[in-house]
Amino acid sequence: MNPSLVVRGQLQQAAAPVEIVVAGERIEAVRPARIGGNGPAVGGPDCLVAQGFLDIQVNGYAAVDFNRPELTAAELTRATEAMWRSGVTQFLPVVITAPVKRMLATLAAIARAREEAPTLRRAIPGIHLEGPFLAPDDGPRGAHPADSIRDPEWDLFRQFQDAARGLIRFVTIAPERPGAIGLISKLRQGGIVVGIGHSDAKETDIDRAVEAGAQISGHLGNGAHAMLPRHRNYIQKQLATDALMASLIADGHHLPSYVVKNMIRCKGLDRIILITDAMAAAAAPPGQYRLGEVLAEVGPDGYVRLPGTPYLAGSALTMDRAIANAARFAGLALEDAVRLATRQPRTLFAEAAGGVAPGERADLVVLREGPPLTVVATIVEGEVVYQQA
Repeated sequence: MNPSLVVRGQLQQAAAPVEIVVAGERIEAVRPARIGGNGPAVGGPDCLVAQGFLDIQVNGYAAVDFNRPELTAAELTRATEAMWRSGVTQFLPVVITAPVKRMLATLAAIARAREEAPTLRRAIPGIHLEGPFLAPDDGPRGAHPADSIRDPEWDLFRQFQDAARGLIRFVTIAPERPGAIGLISKLRQGGIVVGIGHSDAKETDIDRAVEAGAQISGHLGNGAHAMLPRHRNYIQKQLATDALMASLIADGHHLPSYVVKNMIRCKGLDRIILITDAMAAAAAPPGQYRLGEVLAEVGPDGYVRLPGTPYLAGSALTMDRAIANAARFAGLALEDAVRLATRQPRTLFAEAAGGVAPGERADLVVLREGPPLTVVATIVEGEVVYQQA
């Protein structure tokens, strides 16, 4: 059992500091901060303490591409440990569109790696399947390879799920595709989260998808046509659909700052989730990186593009920067921006639930507002896995 640990900070800005007493892997007590005290401690009265961040869309990280059949437990562990520096304690690796055999092999590689490494079992509550059930056209398809896009099929999904050993917990789908509504209904009956994304959906398609159980709009405003009708379009329709949460990539490249502000105001904090959509270039130097079968390049500005084009191919964003950007873009208090990477994604995934309360798993992040926003420490199951030097 890990030795007792005390974490000091505020649970809400301007509130009185508290001490979070950790015993083993769990939070034992949350009490008003005391001067002095015994045992190791992290944080301080000027820090904000929150549950560790959950990123539900990560394609790769720290020069590791998750979309490779050759992916190893050591590589995935290295990426996980790099994410600790940004406060992420749990994430959903994304498997994107590719030939079916490659997707099956990649899903199997992630599942195998997770079984081999305890670090990965606690960090990865599930896999996010983003493809191949997406729109085929330029724009909505994004960087997904056109020749591997397919109509939604339950039997094919079952093959994917078998390869993943039941780990697929989130599927992004274009609801206008033939067979999509039936697949959405079956996925929801099986307890799998369904998102609308990379879609050229009509208003009725979106309505039918929600009726069938779709719960979230994936990276809303991206994976879309460059030009749309000014009023009647699938972005406006999803913004206005209260049954849909929306995930946003707040890197300043995928969406202008004022669009992030407008979307957060429109949806409200309870319906917004921050994601990074990070690929291997995140927490890595500028250069060229793979996203599955796709070659992408990232410059010093952090813009990830298909070489020689303005087209986005994932991001180099880290979650701490996403939170800082969302707070700045939308004028949010830090604690509200943090909610969008802690409480809100966990409303969709019960297996990642918890909080900063006695009896809960001690997965915590300690922040100092700055600027810049700084991750002071990250704690996973009561162990300080990262601490600012």
